[in-house]
Amino acid sequence: MAYETIKYEVAEQILTITLNRPEKLNAFNAAMQKELIDAFDAADKDDDIRAIIVTGAGRAFCAGADLSSGADTFDRDARRGPVKRLADGRVDYSDPNVRDGGGQVTLRIFKCLKPVIAAVNGPAVGIGVTMQLAMDIRIASVDARFGFVFSQRGIVPEAASSWFLPRIVGISQALEWCYTGRVFPAQEALAGRLVSKVVPADELLPTARALAREIATKTAPVSVALIRQMMWRMLGADDPMEAHKVDSRGIYARGRSEDVKEGVVSFLEKRPAEFKNKVSSDMPDYFPWWDEREYE
Repeated sequence: MAYETIKYEVAEQILTITLNRPEKLNAFNAAMQKELIDAFDAADKDDDIRAIIVTGAGRAFCAGADLSSGADTFDRDARRGPVKRLADGRVDYSDPNVRDGGGQVTLRIFKCLKPVIAAVNGPAVGIGVTMQLAMDIRIASVDARFGFVFSQRGIVPEAASSWFLPRIVGISQALEWCYTGRVFPAQEALAGRLVSKVVPADELLPTARALAREIATKTAPVSVALIRQMMWRMLGADDPMEAHKVDSRGIYARGRSEDVKEGVVSFLEKRPAEFKNKVSSDMPDYFPWWDEREYE
């Protein structure tokens, strides 16, 4: 797929996805939605990609939804045509046209089998910040600004952020930022645990790449893929027994793998490990272990 709103660049086993509408401050539109989903689909299929960095071109990460449609920006009936109605006239919320586009992106990132690092180079508001919540690690430039501005636009948080945000920063902090809708600086994002570190602008991508390279060169890709899904999925578990069940499957399946033998022997021999198992072909037979249902 040829991309118009993003850049897709792979180097040293690291995919860098750059939101690329700098003249619009990388504002999110339908094309960017489709291209981001396609990019993560492609990344999962490519065993040469060991980690993903997402950043923005120019001076912004993403200024939020493209508001060029004016008052009709968020009116689905006006922009996509009337959605389906039930016999009594109520909206049929199963109509795919009702679905939130940002949510489709974050759900795709959530299912990703590669670690995802956000390198936030500038303003990130609305979908510009909520799309980051399904990413694993967020590193911010001192120039970054964040805003869950939905209440100031008369709308509600999207991109499944009502699930992600309280789990990342806690319910009180999530509500303060969403109630006020104010834009806040990188240091406040750090204090509120939205980002893990704040660095000078010229150190942002080198910092993100150094972390990605550490993952790419020292870890087993199948282990990382499983760890990512185990951690995220267990955020919704209601008892540690659920984690124990998944852990037990993982320890059994991976314990018999060539990767584990290599990991142990390389440690004993004091040499770098050479992991051969691939995400595309060597995921254990119990994966995925959750019940997937299509949107209805």
